[in-house]
Amino acid sequence: MDKILKLQEHADKALDWMWAVLPNLVIALFLLFAGTYVIRFINKMVHKFFLKKDYDLALESFLQSFINIALKMILFVLVITQLGVQTTSLVAVLASAGLAIGLALQGSLANFAGGVLILIFKPFKIGDWISAQGVDGTVKEISIFTTKLSTFGNQVAVIPNGQLSNNTIINYNALDNRRDKIDVGIGYDSNIKQAKDILLAICNDSATILKEPIPEVYVGELADSSVNLTLRFWVNNPDFWAAHFHVLEETKYRFDAAGIEIPFPQRVVTQMKN
Repeated sequence: MDKILKLQEHADKALDWMWAVLPNLVIALFLLFAGTYVIRFINKMVHKFFLKKDYDLALESFLQSFINIALKMILFVLVITQLGVQTTSLVAVLASAGLAIGLALQGSLANFAGGVLILIFKPFKIGDWISAQGVDGTVKEISIFTTKLSTFGNQVAVIPNGQLSNNTIINYNALDNRRDKIDVGIGYDSNIKQAKDILLAICNDSATILKEPIPEVYVGELADSSVNLTLRFWVNNPDFWAAHFHVLEETKYRFDAAGIEIPFPQRVVTQMKN
C-alpha cells in the first residue's frame, strides 16, 4: 500500500511539474517555429534589398551569411530563456564556456577574421579567376568562413578564408590586360628570322591580340635539339585563352607551310670501338 501511495505521490509531482512547464514549452516551441519563419522572411528581404542595390557581390554574400547566423543566435537565446533559463545564468555559462569554445574554434575564428580582411582589402571579388592554395578557379561565393571557387573542370573548391588571407593569391582578373608567353622550338637548320616573322604575323592578323604594347619574339634558348623562340603578346582578359590556343594552332599550320621544322628531342648514340 505504501508503494502505491509513493507512486501516486511521484505521479502527482510529475503531473504538477508538467503543467508548470508545459506553457513555457509551448511558448518556446511557438517562438522557435515563428522565429524560424521570421528569419527566413528577413533573409529574403535582405536578399531583395541587395539585388536592388549595386553593392559588391562579396560584401553582399558575407553580410547575408552574418545576418543569418546572428538572427539564429538571437532566436536560440530567446527560446532558452523562455524555457526558464535565467538570462544572467545563460550569460555566465556562455562566458565560462567562451574560452573553451574559443580554443576549440580557433580555426573558425581565424577564418572569420580572414573573411573580414578579404572584404576590407579586396584581393579578389566574385567573378575573378584566381590561383590560391594550389587551386585555380572562378570565385563564386565569399561567406563568413569560406570562399568557394568553380574550377576549370566545373568542380567546387571550398577554401577556408584564414588560409586565403595569410597566403599568396594570384588574381588573373585584377588588371584589364594580360600578357601571354609561348615558347616554340625550331630546328637548327631553320631560318630564325623567317620563324620570327611568322609568329609576329600571327599576332598582327589576330583581332584579339593587342597591337599596343607590340608583340615581341626573341631567341630564348639554344637547347640540345632546337632553337627555342619566345613569343610575348598582350590580350584583354576575356580573350586570353582563345588567343593562346589560336596562336598555338596557327603556328603549327604556318610553320608546316613554310617548311620550318618543330623538332622532336633527339639523342645521338655513339658506339665506342675497342
